[in-house]
Amino acid sequence: MGKIWELDFYSRPIFDENNKKRWEILICESPTQIDTDIDSLFRYSEFCSNNEVNSITLGRAIATAIEKSGETPSKIRFFRRQMNNMIIKACDDANIPVFTSRHTYALNHWLAEREENFYPFQEGYQQPTSAVSVQYPQSNAVTLPDAVKGDRTDKWALVSLNASDLQEMQEWDIAFGESFPLSLTEVEDTTKISGLIIFSKRALPLAAWMSGLELGYLRLEKGQFPSICLETGVSDSWILANLIDKDTQVEGEGFENAKQKADGVHFLAIQSSADSQSFEGFWLLKSH
Repeated sequence: MGKIWELDFYSRPIFDENNKKRWEILICESPTQIDTDIDSLFRYSEFCSNNEVNSITLGRAIATAIEKSGETPSKIRFFRRQMNNMIIKACDDANIPVFTSRHTYALNHWLAEREENFYPFQEGYQQPTSAVSVQYPQSNAVTLPDAVKGDRTDKWALVSLNASDLQEMQEWDIAFGESFPLSLTEVEDTTKISGLIIFSKRALPLAAWMSGLELGYLRLEKGQFPSICLETGVSDSWILANLIDKDTQVEGEGFENAKQKADGVHFLAIQSSADSQSFEGFWLLKSH
């Protein structure tokens, strides 16, 4: 599998001589391993005027990025739904699979860097009237598909690891999974990283199914039926663990609190049993 790219195409708080916002294309490599050096990741940026905002301009930028990087990505992720049609058209024309995703951690980190250290120092910059943030829609969570749903023997557990423990992920036996370097976050080695482990007889089919999704993050649902949910794509939500009593609800609150203290970093793991020495699935995740 080739490298994955993350892409954004949107206006910036920089105005041209006609007092029109300048637009920017950002493309960066998506790190998939925890030991990745983020300084080695491919990055490409290009400004354009508001009358150049179309799939042709984006397609040319993608072609230039491919030429500069020396390879074509296996797929492209993007989060900005407002640009959905234009981005999909440009990627389709380039014959590159494209997916809406909340797994654009490297891109979000780069955007935050530019908002603080780059845009304010450009000619024509104007301070935004409101804070810029990555917003995602919230949909109602649904149960897992029958094909991967377990039975009553399935169990789950909310656990935690030190951030330093995760640095050994490359040595673990993992069938399906993805991670990212903790240097993209404010996590320290001693930070507790919380996670959900699912133990299932259908661990491998479940992990294989999840590997085909754009995993975003886990969240605590505090509604009438408390649960731990998995957010995928930009609007899908799946119920992974029902918190049926006060004890499990307290655990859920603890998971959410630990996640917030760890800059949103957490993990999802899938194993065939609690005694297993391998993982059918393991994903390092980050909420925003």
